[in-house]
Amino acid sequence: MKSYKVGYVVGSLSSTSINRLLARALVRLAPPELVMNEIEIKHLPLYSQDFDADYPPVARAFKQAIADVDALLFVTPEYNRSIPGALKNAIDWGTRPWGQNAFTHKPTGVIGASPGAIGTAVAQQHLRGVLSFCNAPLMNAVEAYVQFKPGLITAEGDVTDEGTSKFLQNYLSQLHAFIAQQTQ
Repeated sequence: MKSYKVGYVVGSLSSTSINRLLARALVRLAPPELVMNEIEIKHLPLYSQDFDADYPPVARAFKQAIADVDALLFVTPEYNRSIPGALKNAIDWGTRPWGQNAFTHKPTGVIGASPGAIGTAVAQQHLRGVLSFCNAPLMNAVEAYVQFKPGLITAEGDVTDEGTSKFLQNYLSQLHAFIAQQTQ
């Protein structure tokens, strides 16, 4: 079976982020056909149109990392009922200068974890709106809003709850099917 390179973006800059733990778990649970690699956003400066004539090397590397993958997976926390500023900043870098949108036709999934009962539902809806404008085909089902509780995912990325593990495996299976369908 064909394999696909999936770049994942963790929306939090924190090294202790629960969404970073979730990303670690997703890498461990991914079917062998999904080759997962992180696309880091922490070193991107704040986007300004002033950079359009001469993109800094870190921004060029970010856009190249997007170009080098078959699909993207955004693992986002929810900050103040929306996506983190660092994630929006990264998306802005990826879509500029005007007419050079790295996200165009890139199959995309969205997932996130939060201690709250609705996971990251509101942030994910905002992110879907932004990515839709970026012309990134979105996997709309299965949606995945993970309520994070202490101990749910170990530092190594092992999921301790069998139901959550199966849910995440199903999510990744659906993501694989979506990517395969979008890249035919």
